[in-house]
Amino acid sequence: MKNPATGQIKTGFFGFSWTYFFFGWWVPLLRGELGVAALHLLFSIVTLGIWQIIVSFMYNRQYTSRLIEAGYRFFDSPEVNQKAAEYIGVDLDVHRPQPAVR
Repeated sequence: MKNPATGQIKTGFFGFSWTYFFFGWWVPLLRGELGVAALHLLFSIVTLGIWQIIVSFMYNRQYTSRLIEAGYRFFDSPEVNQKAAEYIGVDLDVHRPQPAVR
């Protein structure tokens, strides 16, 4: 994912999150989502870890959706971009990478 306004590149993810499954709330913390990490820690404690299993199915989609909301655009091969857009449920034409400015 690339933010055309800033040029910053971040990795977007889709599908089951094995990283979240094993490391839970540490994943959003290490990706810079402090508020999300705090909520996930709280929910994991309250649900005795069941939250971590459930969110493993949803976290990558939510993270990538938040990147899109922050202005990031898909920045991979057309095949990967299409697959990710379909999985996340966004219109690729709206979120297509912008051409480079010279």
